[in-house]
Amino acid sequence: MSRIGKKPVAIPSGVTANIEEGTLTVKGPKGTLAMGLSDLIDYKVEGEEIQVNPANDTKQARAYWGMQRTLVSNLVEGVTDGFTKVLEISGVGYRAQAQGKKLKLQLGYSHDVDLDVPEGLEVKTPDQTTVEISGIDKQAVGQFAAEVRRWRKPEPYKGKGIKYRGEYVFRKEGKKK
Repeated sequence: MSRIGKKPVAIPSGVTANIEEGTLTVKGPKGTLAMGLSDLIDYKVEGEEIQVNPANDTKQARAYWGMQRTLVSNLVEGVTDGFTKVLEISGVGYRAQAQGKKLKLQLGYSHDVDLDVPEGLEVKTPDQTTVEISGIDKQAVGQFAAEVRRWRKPEPYKGKGIKYRGEYVFRKEGKKK
């Protein structure tokens, strides 16, 4: 039994949910998101909540149950509040700058790294060592944050690189004399 799957997803005021032709569409103040529905799961929009239940008693349907409920919950949360990932850059000369729909990174390479910001995402740089990525699609926000981080992952000796806010980098000791 899925503990997460049992809970219905509450629909806040100002948000509408619709199921048509195998697609769940959620509209809210921040925009519209859609998700393809699985045949293994039954979805029902009842009043101010969305119920997610397994369509049959197979092991695969029960395995999908909690994940599908979480995906529906992410749709509702995305159109009401949105999602944000904050990256912190540490290292001498490492900096970032948002320029319209591009993110310019200086990470110690012989060239600057220019990344195109995907459609539907917003990138801000409050200072040169902080990058805030926000949008309504949780998967897109996380994917772009991972692509930015990939250019210079934090290293264990000095801690230089790009890390998520709140991420702990395990530092190794130096040589003993």
